[in-house]
Amino acid sequence: MTTALPLDRTYAEQLDAADPLARFRDSFARAGGNQIYLDGNSLGPLPLATQARIAEVVSQEWGAGLVSSWDHWVGLPRETGDLVGEHLVGAAPGQTLVSDSTTVNLFKLVNAALDAQPGRRVIITDDDNFPTDRYVLQGIAAQRGCELRMIHTDLDEGVSEDALRSALGPDVALVSLSHVAYRSGALADMPRITDLVHDCGALMLWDLCHSIGAVPIELDASGADLAVGCTYKYVNAGPGAPAILYVRTGLQSRLRQPVWGWFGQADQFAMGPAYDPVPGIEHFATGTPQILGTVAVAEGTKLLGEAGMARLRAKSVTLTGYLIYLADQWLAPHGFSLASPRADARRGGHVTLSHPDAWRISQALIAAGVTGDYRTPDRLRLGPAAVITRFTDIWDAMDRLRTIMADGTYSSLAPPLSRVT
Repeated sequence: MTTALPLDRTYAEQLDAADPLARFRDSFARAGGNQIYLDGNSLGPLPLATQARIAEVVSQEWGAGLVSSWDHWVGLPRETGDLVGEHLVGAAPGQTLVSDSTTVNLFKLVNAALDAQPGRRVIITDDDNFPTDRYVLQGIAAQRGCELRMIHTDLDEGVSEDALRSALGPDVALVSLSHVAYRSGALADMPRITDLVHDCGALMLWDLCHSIGAVPIELDASGADLAVGCTYKYVNAGPGAPAILYVRTGLQSRLRQPVWGWFGQADQFAMGPAYDPVPGIEHFATGTPQILGTVAVAEGTKLLGEAGMARLRAKSVTLTGYLIYLADQWLAPHGFSLASPRADARRGGHVTLSHPDAWRISQALIAAGVTGDYRTPDRLRLGPAAVITRFTDIWDAMDRLRTIMADGTYSSLAPPLSRVT
């Protein structure tokens, strides 16, 4: 039974006054006026420290230092990967690398995993996994003559362990799933699912895009084999920032990634005639790293590390639970239903609400100064970022949304679907 909460704004103000993370709000650039940003699950806000650090890299390290700056730039992907491992994904040093995009990292790790599992020709994922994951897996399966076995996922509740269990067998080489579902925010049980996969002799690859920086992750403790994830959402590293990849230590010597680039080469500047991969995690590097993006990953990670993932998660659960409570009270009478898990332990960092007119409502909400986003078929996603979002932001956003529904003006909107929703 849900505990009744006060519905007046004063309650939200009290929560803000008691928030131990409130000071971090001043660490970010913010839009002026009455704008409320609830899309941290798509693009995180800009940390002021990142803005200053990038300016320093551009003016001093690139502008003045020029090519000599490569003496310290060259180690940034590994160093920043270790920082991410320590603060955000629960990985000991030497297992996490900042490199390429999520899509490219997925391609590298899936091919390497399949090569390491001779005689096993099945890849498993779910039919509501993020599109880039499904597309990459479809392409690899077609190229290699493998079977891609899709398990059905409930759009609101996420991956079913029973459905996965039924699909597993001695022919399975790799299972690739998202830790947090992009559409609903459903949070998968990483240790339990990883154990299921290992019981049949398969390798487990986790996509952390919607969980890194939003929920505590323990890759080492869970026994995960591989992971990928972007950094431009809750890590706040900016549009196009490089992704991360993780390969557990005990697996690194078994895997050889398919993109043989010179940053993965032993004795790189010997310019040797043949590819000889460097031992360890840097073997999974490819070409010249994105220095500005990697610096942004480091700064975002340091900020979240200072805030602490346990405190960020505790606040996130309270924020999203408060949002759901207000939606139940104010929006359910207008035809909204919850399209995310209600249980705190099953929910990541964002909340999805379903309504037949979700697209038009999302556009009316943006016009009212609240930025969320829309996902098919009829979903309004709201992603508060615990490091910056206030409880009064949640109250005000829900208040504006109920006003939109009460006056009905959204129904006269006929905006075409834009390329970015």
